[in-house]
Amino acid sequence: MGNNHFSRRGFIAAAGALMAGATLPKTARARGKSRSEFTYCLNTATIRGQKLPIEKEIEIAAKAGYDGIEPWLDGIGRYKDSGGSLKDLKKRAQDLGLSVESAISFPSWISDDDEQRAKAFEQARREMDALSQIGGKRIAAPPAGATREPGLDLDKAAERYRKLLELGDEFGVVPQIELWGFSKNLFTIAQCMHVVIGSGHPKACLMPDVFHIYNGGGGFSGLKHVSAETIQVFHMNDYPAEPPRGQIRDSDRVFTGDGVAPITEIIRDLLAKDSHAVLSLELFNPKYYKQDPLEVAKTGLGKMKESVAKAMQSS
Repeated sequence: MGNNHFSRRGFIAAAGALMAGATLPKTARARGKSRSEFTYCLNTATIRGQKLPIEKEIEIAAKAGYDGIEPWLDGIGRYKDSGGSLKDLKKRAQDLGLSVESAISFPSWISDDDEQRAKAFEQARREMDALSQIGGKRIAAPPAGATREPGLDLDKAAERYRKLLELGDEFGVVPQIELWGFSKNLFTIAQCMHVVIGSGHPKACLMPDVFHIYNGGGGFSGLKHVSAETIQVFHMNDYPAEPPRGQIRDSDRVFTGDGVAPITEIIRDLLAKDSHAVLSLELFNPKYYKQDPLEVAKTGLGKMKESVAKAMQSS
């Protein structure tokens, strides 16, 4: 089937997903959590320009007051290659009260090229293994390998995503479909949800990103139709009015609340579902890279919490 049609399997999976979404608020309340209990996480891209080792990034996230951290796998790889113990890294995070909520890497798991995809799955296996050893729960699954040419068959993408999820099952790590606004494929919530639902896997999930949703042009309204269970990690950031969509770049991202994104509406939609998502700050701003990383991390956390408080007051 082509990109604009769901398979029968996808329809069945969609029905199951809707049922899961319908029962989620009761489940969330049963856990005893209030509407405001998000987990606040630092994606290490936010201080990546300071070129710190992962041990220091973990320390900064803890000092700044975050609940969790979202490291990049290349940083974990450098630590391991230099003789570092993954067991020790896990203990360092735990001792500082941090959970490893997610991680970032770019294997071309979705590629139409069989050889490229096979290598990507081997990369994913190694990285999930390492991530599991430091207590990591999830990993991003962006459309790396399918960004330049449009026309990706979304049903095939769903099949490949299921295989990636099954690989993650071996390590207790959940791959999350990540929307990329600059990609020629998976640049809208609708496209991403086709892959999530079509996979038919119970752990399939979507990782939205404020900047990427805007840049992809599909709009934010689709978030209203995605269950709380399906959004486990949400990349938080903001963007200025200029440059316009299509010209704006990752480096233009700003702190949550400092731009023109509909942050209040986004958070209200999450609260309406009794969401307890991980709000992970992901920025690539070169101005912030020139600043003290601890101050950047503190400022980013404070602005996320201010945005949540504003949304709660208006909901």
